[in-house]
Amino acid sequence: MLDRLLKLLQGDPQTAAEEPHFSVAVLLVEAGLMQGDFTEDERAMTARLLSRRFALSPDEAAELITRAEVRARSTAQYFPFTNSLNNSMSIDDKIEVVEMLWRIAYVDGVLDPFEDQLIRQVGGLLHVPDRERMLARKRVLGA
Repeated sequence: MLDRLLKLLQGDPQTAAEEPHFSVAVLLVEAGLMQGDFTEDERAMTARLLSRRFALSPDEAAELITRAEVRARSTAQYFPFTNSLNNSMSIDDKIEVVEMLWRIAYVDGVLDPFEDQLIRQVGGLLHVPDRERMLARKRVLGA
């Protein structure tokens, strides 16, 4: 456990490559941080999304979010995480990740321009077509 924490704090690039669920968690936390802080509503939604997508227990999801928050606060790069997902996920799975990002962005009922920019950028890095990104947004909004 201590070795993993040290690797995380040192910015071990293998963490993202080894754990696609960690990459998704970092991106979700990053979306939550776009307005300055990671609110309890955003944290709860992130836990639900990760638990559902990766069949995690509440404790496992909480631990994953804690690790992801440390990484998200210490890096401004999305590529290691999106690259991990590009190497391990189908296009349908990546569209699901974009939809998860929209869910975090809209958890407070308001889309911040920085959240929108993040989702656009991550969607591009994941090679998710703009049309699919916008359809994912519509699904989240219930349209």
